[in-house]
Amino acid sequence: MNDQQPLENVAPNRGTRAWRFAAAMLGPILALLCVIAFFAVADAVFADGTFWTFRNMRTVSVQTCVVAVAALGMTMVIVSGGIDLSAGTALALCATVLALGLREDVAFYCWQGDNFAGASQKLADAQDQLADAASSERDTLINIVAQRREALLQIVAAKIETARRAAEKAASPALKKRRQAELQALEKKQVQLNDANFHLDDNRRWLSGVANAPATAPLALLLGLLTGVLTGVINGLLVSSLRVAPFIITLGAMTIYLGLGNLISGNVPVQPALDQIPHWLADITRNSPDALWLGFPYGVWLLLVLAVGLAVVMKYSVFGRHVFAIGSNEATARLCGIKISRVKIGVYGLSGLFLGVAGAYQFSRLSVGNPTSGLGLELRVIAAVVIGGASLNGGRGSVLGTLTGAAIMAVIASGCTQLGLENPIQDIILGGIIISAVTVDQIRQRRQEAS
Repeated sequence: MNDQQPLENVAPNRGTRAWRFAAAMLGPILALLCVIAFFAVADAVFADGTFWTFRNMRTVSVQTCVVAVAALGMTMVIVSGGIDLSAGTALALCATVLALGLREDVAFYCWQGDNFAGASQKLADAQDQLADAASSERDTLINIVAQRREALLQIVAAKIETARRAAEKAASPALKKRRQAELQALEKKQVQLNDANFHLDDNRRWLSGVANAPATAPLALLLGLLTGVLTGVINGLLVSSLRVAPFIITLGAMTIYLGLGNLISGNVPVQPALDQIPHWLADITRNSPDALWLGFPYGVWLLLVLAVGLAVVMKYSVFGRHVFAIGSNEATARLCGIKISRVKIGVYGLSGLFLGVAGAYQFSRLSVGNPTSGLGLELRVIAAVVIGGASLNGGRGSVLGTLTGAAIMAVIASGCTQLGLENPIQDIILGGIIISAVTVDQIRQRRQEAS
């Protein structure tokens, strides 16, 4: 009889755990379906009925990407029992570094020690100084102008050679035509520079038509990603070594990353020329027909790939099990031999990598790097994770829930726009959903503790 008693209790316990797991996974999805259904009906009755269209759903998916990618990293942080309030400004810092790398033609700068824009500006400044100089200074300034003209000619010659090789290697007729146009623009500038009477007065027009070195875009993207990883590792090191609440650490880091972004950008948004932005980077979030694959932009599919990869890591890897263990009970995890500091640094570092990717998404949408564009974004990133069913106490969360939470916020924003509701109404609705999600989480937590 004593042997049978535990067996009678096992099945109900397993059934209860299975039911709780199913409810935790399906709850956010059912909430998303309810939100979609509500706005679809409301739009059909009170508006023009364009909400429930494939085009609008595609737009919603693109609008979801920035928050969703950043929220994937935040999922690990929250599951481990932490929080990251610096996510928004760190994301904007990554986008700013990417934009700065493109604007400064970073690969060409590393190779030549200068770039076309910088050398052109130096020549323009020298020519302006010569025009306003006194007679006693003219001989010196004439030599300076000649030196800077020669330096710019060397840069143009190097770019012509690069453009010629790119035109020869172009795979498609359209790309070959674009490369040849770039080559012709550079050759025209070379002819202008060889004219001793040429004066560089329209800098914006002069810079147009000059593409970056082929390696610049990948290198700028790599710098943006490494910036994200670095911000995450710094957060992880501070949280694990100082033993201060992650809320306080990342609150301070939020202003630090904002200050760094303003410092490297000169307190103004960094905007590369259109010729400096590669098509593959702009196409990540572009809705035009030539930038779609199976009806959606490439960025949406990349988001799904990242989500699947993270889900596999969280569910099947030793690292993922350690993350859940630390979030459930850090003291017990330490007694079990888990390297708490190492795991936390890894969690924040990997979250920083996702922030770097999200920064690339943001730059793709805005074509500009603005250090202040991330202010307030961290709240939406955290909200996506919480709405998706993760517990702020740690130990529970899922990638599917996070994607669903991000989608719920994007659907609410789109639905309110279709109905003509103002932004404050959207914020009120979103705030109510966040409070409800946290309340449900707390009720669930109390029930589990009571049982």
